[in-house]
Amino acid sequence: MIVVTGGAGFIGSHIVDKLSESNEIIVIDNLSSGKEEFVNESAKLIKADLAKDDIVDYLRGAEELWHIAANPDVRIGAENPDEIYRNNVLATYRLLEATRKAGVSKIIFTSTSTVYGEAEVIPTPEDYPTHPISLYGASKLACEALIESYCHTFDMQAWIYRFANVIGRRSTHGVIYDFIMKLKRNPEELEILGNGEQNKSYIYITDCVEAMLAGLKGDGKVNIFNIGSEDQVKVKRIAEIVSEEFGLSPKFRFTGGDRGWKGDVPVMLLSIERLKKLGWRPRYSSEEAVRMATRDLIEDLNKQD
Repeated sequence: MIVVTGGAGFIGSHIVDKLSESNEIIVIDNLSSGKEEFVNESAKLIKADLAKDDIVDYLRGAEELWHIAANPDVRIGAENPDEIYRNNVLATYRLLEATRKAGVSKIIFTSTSTVYGEAEVIPTPEDYPTHPISLYGASKLACEALIESYCHTFDMQAWIYRFANVIGRRSTHGVIYDFIMKLKRNPEELEILGNGEQNKSYIYITDCVEAMLAGLKGDGKVNIFNIGSEDQVKVKRIAEIVSEEFGLSPKFRFTGGDRGWKGDVPVMLLSIERLKKLGWRPRYSSEEAVRMATRDLIEDLNKQD
């Protein structure tokens, strides 16, 4: 039996779909950003809040814990720091305590490229110093530290994955989703945060899930892996792709500056050499992932209309 926190969310639900093929799955989610309809029908959904509810009993007998639950909106940190702390740091601490009490020894955790901050080494390897500039990145780094300390103190084993921008079906936030919603409201003009030159790595959701499974071959006490594509795509190009898929030619309006919001990292590309040594590599480039994800989200929205 495997427990997945955040299994009703974008990334979590895709992980549950894959794990459900050969495992009994319990999903723990407060549905703050996830949706019940995203949960695989073979999984058992427990509606609970990691930051306040007692979940020890749900963890008993689990072989693995996949901790995907978090507030996924990087921008919210500047507006509501308490939400980031509560849903990321406090929730992870309470989950680790429940994990310890339930006797679960393996934890898989989804972290982020933002733990590196504005890295000067591109592509950025896992041993690069971590100096996050966003509260979201800081919260994920705090969670990493808690997990690592629990592994050494209570004889657990962990796999920590630092993601580039993960995109695909069921996504409910991020630049592609943002552009799609803006174009639905106004097909004539598209607002682009910053100057559009932000240049980052994007990975399609199926590539991401396959990478996480490949990383489980790591046999250290704490295994840390970057997950991303091997190239980048600029925000302006993403705007062009989304517009193309809509069959539109809107006027682009830039808000200015080299980043979209406070804490935004304008340039990001992760080194994935560590995972490649285990036999994994992404199937899709950043631009291919962006186009596929755009088509996914437009199709999903059309079904809702």
